[in-house]
Parts: sequence; structure tokens; C-alpha cells
Amino acid sequence: MPSRWEQVVVDCADPARLARWWAEALDYVIVHETPDEVEIRRTPDELPGLLFGVSPDVKRHKNRLHLDLRPDDQAAEVERLVGMGARPVDVGQVEVPWVVLADPEGNEFCVLSA
Repeated sequence: MPSRWEQVVVDCADPARLARWWAEALDYVIVHETPDEVEIRRTPDELPGLLFGVSPDVKRHKNRLHLDLRPDDQAAEVERLVGMGARPVDVGQVEVPWVVLADPEGNEFCVLSA
């Protein structure tokens, strides 16, 4: 039997804060929370989830893995996410149809065009 994709783990300084930010960004719900980790999912029974775990490491370089979001309206979604605390970042992209943002702890993600 093959493995099932359970979750993506995000190391961060403040799991509760970052998990809540991503839960709002994705319209997910918190399904598990301890002082050191918080898991969010689209619905409590739907996999995969995102698990935010505390880490003392400081992010220093571009992520080697990132999320791509595909909204119905790219410009409106970028504006909403920036209003929530995301910031535009330059990871070397040149004229591309997506926008690269970073979450409040600096993790890059892309907002694709519809």
C-alpha cells in the first residue's frame, strides 16, 4: 500500500500566530493545537494539512518548497494577503504571471493568475 500525504510541516518561531495567519488566508480550520505545534486543514477530516511547529532556527534563504495559491482574482487576493501582513518579495523572478509574497515569518509563496 502506498503512503498517504498527511501534511506539510512548517518550522517557525510562533506556530499559533503563523497557523492562524495561514488558516485565515486559506479559509482553513485549526484541528490540533499545543504550545509547540498547530495543525490546520480545509476541514477537520480532509488531508493534507499544514502543521506549524516551533523551531529556534532563523530563516536565512529562499524556501526550497513553497505553496502556490490559485485565486479567482489574483490582484484582489494579493491585496487581501498583503493587507493581512504578507509582503512582496523578489526571488529572482522576471516577467512572470504570478506574484511572489512572503508570510509574516518570511516564507515565500506564489499567487498564480486565474
